[in-house]
Amino acid sequence: MLNNKKKTIKSLTKRFKVTKTGKVKKIRKSQNHFNAKETGKKTRNKRRDTTLSLSHARAIKKIIS
Repeated sequence: MLNNKKKTIKSLTKRFKVTKTGKVKKIRKSQNHFNAKETGKKTRNKRRDTTLSLSHARAIKKIIS
């Protein structure tokens, strides 16, 4: 019999992480380059990860697992 399990999208597994409690974390955008013109406060805030909303988190969890 065939198994209809979907493949995980590898690019999303690299961009998102599921925490132990089940939250989905992502890295903030615009971190890589062209950061010299920005204030220190902005660059420090970019270092922190953000969590997704509940509806987006459900969709990402379905794709990742």
